[in-house]
Amino acid sequence: MTIFYRLGQKLYVNITNKCPCNCTFCIRKFTDSVGDAKSLWLEREPTLDEIKAAFKSRQDLQEISEIVFCGYGEPMERAEDVIEICKFMKSLKIPIRINTNGLVRLINPAFDISALSAADSISISLNADDAEEYNRLTNPKFGIESYTEMLNFAKLASKHTAVTLTVVDALSPERIENCHRIAESLNLSLMVRSFM
Repeated sequence: MTIFYRLGQKLYVNITNKCPCNCTFCIRKFTDSVGDAKSLWLEREPTLDEIKAAFKSRQDLQEISEIVFCGYGEPMERAEDVIEICKFMKSLKIPIRINTNGLVRLINPAFDISALSAADSISISLNADDAEEYNRLTNPKFGIESYTEMLNFAKLASKHTAVTLTVVDALSPERIENCHRIAESLNLSLMVRSFM
C-alpha cells in the first residue's frame, strides 16, 4: 500500500482513492503510478496510526522540500484526518500543502475551515472559468452548485492559509485568461499546471 511517494524533492501523501469528481483529465485515468510509486491504488484506506508509522519510518525527510496531500483521491474526503496528520508533521518545519478540489463543505458540511491553518498552503483546482465548463470537465457528483461552492471555499480558506487556484494548460488561452481574472477578483494567484 503506497501511502507516501516521492516526485523530485516533494513527498506526496496518498490516503484515499475516494473523490466526488470524475475529471476528464485526471491522471489516474492514464496511469497507475506517479513518481516513485508502483501504484497509487489503495486496497483500503490506511489508518491514522499506519500513516504516522509510515511517515516516521522514512529515511529521506531531510531531503524533502515540501509535503503535499495529493494521491489518487480527494484528500479532503478525510478532512479531519488530514488536519491531524498536518499537526503531527508540523514539528519538522517542512512546508505542508493540501491539493484539493475545494468541495469539502459539500463532502463534510461540519468541517471547520479554520482548521486549515494547520497547512502552510492549499492548491484548489479551479479547472474552468464558468460552472457549465467546470461541470463538463470535472463531472462533480454534487452537480452545478459545485463550482460556486469551490469558489466560496477558496475565499474562506484564504483567511486561514495561503491559497492558490490551479488550471490545466489544456484549456484555451481565452479560458485561462478568464481564470486569471477570477483569481484576481478573489485576491488569489493562479497557477497553470501541465496536463500530464
